Amino acid sequence: QAQLVESGGGLVQAGDSLRLSCTDSGRTFANYVMGWFRQPPGKEREFVAAISQSALNTHYIDSVKDRFTISRDNAKSTVYLQMNSLKREDTAVYYCATKWNSDLRSYQYEYWGQGTQVTVSS
Repeated sequence: QAQLVESGGGLVQAGDSLRLSCTDSGRTFANYVMGWFRQPPGKEREFVAAISQSALNTHYIDSVKDRFTISRDNAKSTVYLQMNSLKREDTAVYYCATKWNSDLRSYQYEYWGQGTQVTVSS
């Protein structure tokens, strides 16, 4: 069973960068797709980005496509979300998640982290 722990959130100003990390334990990390989701205040949780097991394929929502980069280090069982040019609307609790299904456009994930808060001020 996956145990996901996110870190790296915080309070930043618009235009700043931030890198989130999520470490997985308890299984073979390289066998699973990893994803990032976020839940803005008062809104439903939404998909942000996903990365395939080998890191050869990625998928993003349009609103972050030119600003965020998802990556992974299978040797460290860690997935990252590099967030550049942050905007106020990026303010949310960010969650990492994992699944077995290799379809990056399927948003049904099996295990979730506890979330990390990202707040972007103007």
